[in-house]
Amino acid sequence: MSKITEKIRVFALGGVGEIGKNMYVVEVDEDIIVIDSGLMFPDDDMLGVDIVIPDVSYLVENEDRVKGIVITHGHEDHIGGLPYVLQKLNVPVYGTRLTLGLIGEKLKEHGLFGKVSLQLVDSNSKIVVGQTNVSFFRTNHSIPDSVGVVIETSQGLIVHTGDFKFDQTPVDGKHAELGKMASYGDRGVLCLLSDSTNAERPGATVSETVIGQGIADVFQKTKGRIIVTTFASNVHRIQSVIKAAVAVNRKVAIVGKSMVRVITIARELGYLKTPDDLFIEIDEINDYRPEQITVLTTGSQGESMSALSRMAKGAHRQMTITPDDTVIIAASPIPGNEKSVAKIIDLLSRIGADIIYGRSNVHASGHGSAEELKLMLNVMKPEYFIPIHGEFRMQVAHKQLAVEVGVKEENIFLFDKGEVIEFTNGSGRKSGKVPSGNVLIDGLGVGDVGNIVLRDRRLLSKDGILVVVVTLNKQNSSIVSGPDIISRGFVYVRESEKLLEEANEIVASTLKKCMTENVNEWSSLKSNVREVLGRFLYEKTKRRPMILPIIMEV
Repeated sequence: MSKITEKIRVFALGGVGEIGKNMYVVEVDEDIIVIDSGLMFPDDDMLGVDIVIPDVSYLVENEDRVKGIVITHGHEDHIGGLPYVLQKLNVPVYGTRLTLGLIGEKLKEHGLFGKVSLQLVDSNSKIVVGQTNVSFFRTNHSIPDSVGVVIETSQGLIVHTGDFKFDQTPVDGKHAELGKMASYGDRGVLCLLSDSTNAERPGATVSETVIGQGIADVFQKTKGRIIVTTFASNVHRIQSVIKAAVAVNRKVAIVGKSMVRVITIARELGYLKTPDDLFIEIDEINDYRPEQITVLTTGSQGESMSALSRMAKGAHRQMTITPDDTVIIAASPIPGNEKSVAKIIDLLSRIGADIIYGRSNVHASGHGSAEELKLMLNVMKPEYFIPIHGEFRMQVAHKQLAVEVGVKEENIFLFDKGEVIEFTNGSGRKSGKVPSGNVLIDGLGVGDVGNIVLRDRRLLSKDGILVVVVTLNKQNSSIVSGPDIISRGFVYVRESEKLLEEANEIVASTLKKCMTENVNEWSSLKSNVREVLGRFLYEKTKRRPMILPIIMEV
């Protein structure tokens, strides 16, 4: 066998220690292959931020070495960052049919369609990215056309499972390619990167067909209108709803932009089988009796502006939920969204609608539980193992499962974003870090909201702001006009006139004192005002508003 020259490096730019913004990088000698490019929704303390994507500065610095981005499936936490990343990196994107259909729509929205090379692959494709052979295997997930990725090296295979579960009765009849996975295991897997989302859940995840039956049962029993909310991208679940609606002669109205977009693409590409006369516009629902209507909508995560929230609040233009309606929430809360989901359920309960949620017969995860994760480890038989895709405790639970099935503990790497695992001559070790982190997107701004802006927003949201406006004549060291104090979010001005008058006097005396001591620098005057006024307000109110002195000169 020829001497092994390859240097292999594996690291994550997102997707470990968190849920979302999945992005993994495999370097084989000079080739850099990126797997997935997702987004994450902001934490509660990221005020005003719309979405979060990985920091790709390392990839931009090495742009000439980046040979392509391979996408495992079409969920937002795997494709949502692409429009922003592709503005900085002009590289081909490889994906399956439905995945590329969804990516194409995203690129159109950002004016990038036609400028990016989209390369179609399927689970049988064998492609060369740079100098490196890459192949695929089919997996089951809550969106069709999901694949795992296999990168071939002379030290062994690097396998990325994508998101997966082993569904023995998949809705579309397409099973995970277990035989192919086992054949990779027989060839020799150097390193396996596997989905850890449900590593803490014992047993196996319920089949999507069981959920289809559960939804069909609800349709059989229900007399009034049925409103179903689920993830727009869960095409299998949408197919089950459509099948249940057809069986009891109901029409389906779709509400919510993302739901309309996914259903349109999935129908065009043949992933959704629907009768032509099934769908009606939401405006037409009053032309039918309640038992003839199903509404399929977004809002399963309780988002405040989603169609379901607006219907529940009576703020939707075409439809309001009534006590005679049945609402099926066919999704579980993403970690962090539990509060907003509970709120929407509470709101629907006040209306008196019949709500079906949290039951195992209307929702199943798209991710494998402990037994399925063990099965993947057993068929792949990896020399080294890296748990990915999940919060740190999930990665730790996945490590325990790997130890149970016989992977050596010293060959399992729990890593953080940016930490590099390097393989030479078939042995792996931790080796340094690359730049990683969050890029915050707010409106049209990409990365212009950083920690300092967030800190200011947090301060403003806590104790408000006080603006002090004053005009000085430096020649004779006198105050020409002001000080005027404008307050927002600090105190209610009408009830705090005395406090603000005292504050005015303090500002005036501070400025006079500074000028008599010949302190004329703008910055010194401002910091003096800020310090004295801040101390006074804290003594009086125990609050620390942001103080902005504006000093003008005549």
